[in-house]
Amino acid sequence: MKMRKMVDKKSSQPRKMRGMLWSGAMRVKRKSLSSTLSRDMKEKHSFDHVTLRKGDTVKIMRGDFKGIEGKVSKTFSKSGQINVEGVTREKLKGGTVQVKINASKVMVTSLNLDDKLRREELEK
Repeated sequence: MKMRKMVDKKSSQPRKMRGMLWSGAMRVKRKSLSSTLSRDMKEKHSFDHVTLRKGDTVKIMRGDFKGIEGKVSKTFSKSGQINVEGVTREKLKGGTVQVKINASKVMVTSLNLDDKLRREELEK
């Protein structure tokens, strides 16, 4: 089974494609941080997916924290995961730690448009 084309190079061997993803450039890994937009956002903008950034508001669609809505506090482009404000778990020795959520398991409800370049990119 061939993997989706996420890198510039092509190979028919899945092991080579996996290797290219993990050892690839950050511009390639950044694509793993994309998430779907809500229906309202899809109608407003002319696309379905967007790369997540700090400050975007997301709703968790899968997993133990399903239904929770919060802002993205940190992104991990190497692993394709994010931290969402208010999503924590207790440690065995006491204290709390933020839970990493896979970016594909969330839906974007509002975008952070503080960055001028991102705003221009969305208006195209």
